[in-house]
Amino acid sequence: MIRWSTVLLLALAAPPVLAHITPPVTLVSDRAAVAALLPGAKRYFVREVRLTGAERAAIQQQTGWAPDEDFYRFYLGRDEMGREVGAVAFLSDYTIHGPVRVAVGLTPDGRIRGAKVVEITEETYSWVKSLLDRGFLSDLEGRDRRSLRRTRGAGSSMTRFYGDVILGLVERVAVLYEVAILRRH
Repeated sequence: MIRWSTVLLLALAAPPVLAHITPPVTLVSDRAAVAALLPGAKRYFVREVRLTGAERAAIQQQTGWAPDEDFYRFYLGRDEMGREVGAVAFLSDYTIHGPVRVAVGLTPDGRIRGAKVVEITEETYSWVKSLLDRGFLSDLEGRDRRSLRRTRGAGSSMTRFYGDVILGLVERVAVLYEVAILRRH
């Protein structure tokens, strides 16, 4: 028989839990996201980019985000004539309720072609679904990254929070494309 004092001592000695993550919910596969965000593409290529120190600094200065990955992968699409259709990249943000992963499609000049929420957690599903049902992502189409602003629309504070997370991810992908692909041409 365990004494209550032992249980209390073990509970107090345990490290605090800062996040609670529920199982993931895949809303769309990577393959389906790439196909949907690069309409007209017949051939696909992968381009991996490593950011230089100067590129990392430029991104942080422009967005306040410090890229932390060693490299970023873009899926480039070309039509049957070999013309560039655009690019797609995937990016995640880790919140207290678990990861949010998006795919962002960009036109060759860096405008937002579209975005898809690829994966979230069960806990965040209702908040994110509310955004998706309102056409939140379709409102981004055709915009450049500078015209993206954090949401202050209707909905719960958590819905607005996840809207901001998704917008932040879209902006990050757009600036990565601008810095790592467009400026290098």
